[in-house]
Amino acid sequence: MKHLKFLSTVILLICFVAPGKSQDKITTESLKNVEHPRILLLKGEERQIEQSIASSATWKKIHEAILKESDNIIALPPVERIQIGRRLLDKSREALRRIFHLSYAWRMTGEQKYFDRCEKEMLAISKFSEWNPSHFLDVGEMTMAMAIGYDWLYPKLSEESKKVIREAIVYKGIYPSLDPKYNSWLRVTNNWNQVCNAGMTFGALAVAEDHPGLAQNIIERAIVSIPLSMDEYKPDGAYPEGYGYWGYGTSFNVMFLSAVETAFKSDFGLNKAPGFLQTTGFLQNMTGVTGPCFNWGDAGLGGGLNPAMFWLAQKNNDPSQLWVEKTYLQRDDFSRFTRDRLLPAIMIWGKNLPLEKVSEPKVKAWKGQGANPVAMLRTSWTDPNAIYVGFKAGSSSVNHGHMDVGSFLMEADGIRWASDFGMQDYESLESKGIALFGRTQDAQRWTVFRLTNRVHNTLTIDDQLQQVKGYAKIDQFSDQPDFMYAISDISSVYENQLAAAKRGIAIVNQKFVAVHDELTAPNKPVTVRWTMLTSATPKLGKNSITLTKDGKTLHIKVNTESKVIMKTWPTAPTTTYDAPNPGTTLVGFEMQLKPGQKQAIQVLLIPGSVDAKNVKFEKALTNW
Repeated sequence: MKHLKFLSTVILLICFVAPGKSQDKITTESLKNVEHPRILLLKGEERQIEQSIASSATWKKIHEAILKESDNIIALPPVERIQIGRRLLDKSREALRRIFHLSYAWRMTGEQKYFDRCEKEMLAISKFSEWNPSHFLDVGEMTMAMAIGYDWLYPKLSEESKKVIREAIVYKGIYPSLDPKYNSWLRVTNNWNQVCNAGMTFGALAVAEDHPGLAQNIIERAIVSIPLSMDEYKPDGAYPEGYGYWGYGTSFNVMFLSAVETAFKSDFGLNKAPGFLQTTGFLQNMTGVTGPCFNWGDAGLGGGLNPAMFWLAQKNNDPSQLWVEKTYLQRDDFSRFTRDRLLPAIMIWGKNLPLEKVSEPKVKAWKGQGANPVAMLRTSWTDPNAIYVGFKAGSSSVNHGHMDVGSFLMEADGIRWASDFGMQDYESLESKGIALFGRTQDAQRWTVFRLTNRVHNTLTIDDQLQQVKGYAKIDQFSDQPDFMYAISDISSVYENQLAAAKRGIAIVNQKFVAVHDELTAPNKPVTVRWTMLTSATPKLGKNSITLTKDGKTLHIKVNTESKVIMKTWPTAPTTTYDAPNPGTTLVGFEMQLKPGQKQAIQVLLIPGSVDAKNVKFEKALTNW
């Protein structure tokens, strides 16, 4: 009866799937006669990977790391259904990591131990009561895991095991996606759309010969739905959810595209989505000189190897897009990469990419518009002491957004001087009753310390929050080596707080950074607070601050006609739910503006390797 209840909802697919263009017509009838494996890597294509392993020490090391980690997994008990709060997601992710690694190891070596352990994992997961459809990301990743294992191990699985695993994919994976209670992700533009559509499509491809009609409907549904999220990359490839969620949403989007292309020999026009293939520029430039990423929004600080970049670089026929990825592959220890549940995909997408042809990028300044515009500037891709600046415009209304419009990040002399807290663990907040994902001005989200403009490298007016409905784009941009800059009119995020506000950030003569604000007060006096988060030790001076860290120095000089009061602010939490922030300080200043006053504020960030006494820069934004 439970299965019949799920089956009754299949009719909803007909309502959802719009009549497609001729290029969107697909059929899974042909898949009934296509042998497994049919997902990502077809039968016999292992030989291409073997050739890459034989000809490249790097690919050999990755391959060996996957095999070694597979050996480690063999010693572990199967994943258990232990839910944390409203999520089973960590178990789904671990299942995907294990099954993808083990099934790759079996296909490449034929060793029985990998097959047996992978089958054991899948049979254990098949016995779970359900895969937590109320938080459908959990189902999406678990279904992808089971689909890969089922498809790749299919030739040797017993009929009994096939039946158990197949029914789990269908009844615990695919059918819950037909229930309106669980499938709102079909209509959203964020990473949920990408992850869940990818997982359901993998499941459909795996069971296509036994459920051809269902499989066809699921895949057609995904082809209609996933462009909603791919549309978010336009026009330049900037991903509105930031670095960490780029790694999540984009990677699963690429998994989807790769699987569909492998199965149907067509991308159904999806790769033509404006900005999607250009998103390599976004991710590459989001990595700073010191190694960590530009971690605005709900992102962690660390950067990492992204297998999806290899698929994208191959599509763009541009190995230079893998410059940052190549730096990760030059490390001695590859074991850290095996924590990535999608790592085996790099062996598929990278097998035809000669790493020796990965050259230094020619572009040192990049901008992307869209829902969360950003600009990134640097003086070198190879000098460890180069200057790097990330500048954030956009809006706090986007998924996983912070009140960080106008915020920036700055590195020089091998030190990250201007930082960003990034995200706080969701469970640490949700477990204390915080409704974390509201986007209105009065949402409880904005009571979390790390998320507001008060602790970002931007402006706060009269201690008020930025306006959630506000939006700022990159209005001007230059990639000229002697004066790289970006300017944004950020007035809308200070509606009713300032009459006008513009911020420009530049690297001047490849030596120092200028942060230039031009403000107009409303018809009342206001207090302007300028802040910068740092892990360095500050020493306040007259209109100046000297930062020191690891024997290096940064001089902050404030040039303005109005009186400023140089200050520091603590970053210790003030509530029971905020995370601690050890080793950090907010530095900056406050100033008063009279009603209607127009005021330019110039802040110079001068590395200690430059003689600060001889640094002069006076230029209004209109002259940039």
